[in-house]
Amino acid sequence: MSAFTPLDFVVLLVYLGGVTLWGAWLGRNQKSGTDYFLGNRDLPWWAVLLSVVATETSTLTFLSIPGVAYFGNLGFLQLTLGYLAGRTAVSFLLLPRYYEGELQTAYGLLENRFGTAARRTTSGIFMVTRLLADSVRLFATAIPLALITGWPYTLSIGVIGLLTLVYTYFGGIRAVVWVDVLQMALYLAGAAIAIAMLQTLIPGGWSAGLAAATVEGKLEWLNFSANPAITYTFWTGLIGGGIFSMASHGTDQLIVQRLLTCRNLKDSQKALIGSGFVVIAQFAIFLMVGIGLWAFYEARPFDVSDEIFAYFIIQELPSGVAGLLIAGVFAAAMSSLSSSINALASASAYDFWAPIAGAEGDEFRILRVGRVLTLVWALLLIGVAILYIPMSSDSTAVEVALTVASLVYGGFLGAFFLGIIDKGATQLGVIVGLLTGITSVTLLWVFGDGIVAWPWFTLIGGVITLAVGASASRARSRAKGAG
Repeated sequence: MSAFTPLDFVVLLVYLGGVTLWGAWLGRNQKSGTDYFLGNRDLPWWAVLLSVVATETSTLTFLSIPGVAYFGNLGFLQLTLGYLAGRTAVSFLLLPRYYEGELQTAYGLLENRFGTAARRTTSGIFMVTRLLADSVRLFATAIPLALITGWPYTLSIGVIGLLTLVYTYFGGIRAVVWVDVLQMALYLAGAAIAIAMLQTLIPGGWSAGLAAATVEGKLEWLNFSANPAITYTFWTGLIGGGIFSMASHGTDQLIVQRLLTCRNLKDSQKALIGSGFVVIAQFAIFLMVGIGLWAFYEARPFDVSDEIFAYFIIQELPSGVAGLLIAGVFAAAMSSLSSSINALASASAYDFWAPIAGAEGDEFRILRVGRVLTLVWALLLIGVAILYIPMSSDSTAVEVALTVASLVYGGFLGAFFLGIIDKGATQLGVIVGLLTGITSVTLLWVFGDGIVAWPWFTLIGGVITLAVGASASRARSRAKGAG
């Protein structure tokens, strides 16, 4: 066994220092809020595509997905079928509406249709949910740093968060996107290196490992069960995953902000649909890493599934190579964290601060306040990640983060579609429907005792939001008519 060596530390520190300085340098010419939060709407579609993928998968892919395959099989891959279908639907149903006007956030679309209260309600819920979900992601990244240095998770989380804050604060969305491109290339290279190294480490190589995995059913990826309590089936993947992806990529500011940086609608559609194909390949790669680890460790039990790949990197890989792969872990984490910080600051500035302060259209003031909000949200993410530490052993971080997001995505998607398909929907009706949908799914999660798996939460929440929102709108209209 090897361990993390001085050479590995040098590789890691050079990467962290270099990417932080480069990201800060990329923001040197910013003069407005549009520059800072939307890259002056002039970023190439292929860079946005890679940024979307890096943002949504990040550390959860690098660390958690191998753990999912280690303890299970390739069934998680079924979700990617829905992810592609959902993105395609968003490209033709929602993206054209975003490009009809000069919108700065996803929730400006709801203001155009319903009013300010609808925009601020959805934006506020986005902030709370994103804070919770991405704090889990930040915690997952602290795992390898803690293993390497022996630092407590608290210090590890702080170091990662503060380094990411530097280039996000100075560089804005342009730095976030371009650093994402570099970081995605690095962590995919890390996965490829791990697969190559496993060929030499698994007794008999990959052929023997895959043969053993086949016998144990670990290469199975399709499950046509109709039981809604089973998390990974073809139906939860295609339907549940599709609805989830429509919500995450059509209503979540984290992703919509990137799509609004493209030069035009066509480029935005290419970035979004293309990201679906890349995600399928990426999940397949990291699931196979998990299968290889299972073969190498001969199904050895681990207390925390998110530690398996990190442990392998630190203990088994040659000096220098381990440093490169851990840099890949940091790349994945920083891409997701920087995206969250910038999206949260964007929503805060445009959906709340600018209208209240009477600064709409004052791009210089928005730029200055946006940087302050960037600092605030970074510190909040670090703080909540530290609070997650005592609760970290029950589930993989990827499943925790996806479950938290799924609790509100149905409400968001239902609210957006009420605005599109129901001309009689009112602002009060859509807010009532949104809150009812989110509350119902949250209660189902807390008290349902596994009756329904998380990929169905978005569909259930969306249907409830649509039904209650439409009914509440008409009840209000009838009450006015009677009065």
